[in-house]
Amino acid sequence: MTPPTRRRAADAAPDASRRRLLEAAKDVFAEKGYAGARVQEIADRAGVNKQLITYYFGGKSGIYAELSRQWARSEAELQDPELPYDELVLGYLRNVFADPRGVRLEAWSQLTGRPDAAEPGAEDLADIERRQAEGELTDAISPAMVMLLSQALVMAPHLMPGTVRRIFGSDPADPDFQRNYARQLGLVMRLLRA
Repeated sequence: MTPPTRRRAADAAPDASRRRLLEAAKDVFAEKGYAGARVQEIADRAGVNKQLITYYFGGKSGIYAELSRQWARSEAELQDPELPYDELVLGYLRNVFADPRGVRLEAWSQLTGRPDAAEPGAEDLADIERRQAEGELTDAISPAMVMLLSQALVMAPHLMPGTVRRIFGSDPADPDFQRNYARQLGLVMRLLRA
């Protein structure tokens, strides 16, 4: 009989392999997009056999779909209709500063026209419309423009790091830049108040 500690370690190995594959896939897809990502590179970065991608996820599209589900769950956690709009946007910014891979993958998806690229839902615009109707946000700017402006400002440091270095003289990963940028973004978002 296998001692309990050995059995638990053996049971944990598949979970560890699966987690390593997902982390490696986040890196590769964020760097190269779906079309440029190769299963072998994902497996190599994870330190596992590439057949495990098929075993766990059914292939490249399956691991991509799992990452999309993870990011959707993460985004759902950020969406709190009770938060003031500026705090909501700053929550997204903090999330992106913590892990910019999702933003990069979203950019690749949008640029390459992947059919499963995330689309803003009607509920996102409805939330902005509600906030405008309740007097939290100005109605001088369309809900679509508020949404696009907010998303662009959250994503820009990670999609344009060279421009950030040129304009701000800082790297987007620098904690001082991140603090200053968050403060400035908060000021911009507060300008949208009614």
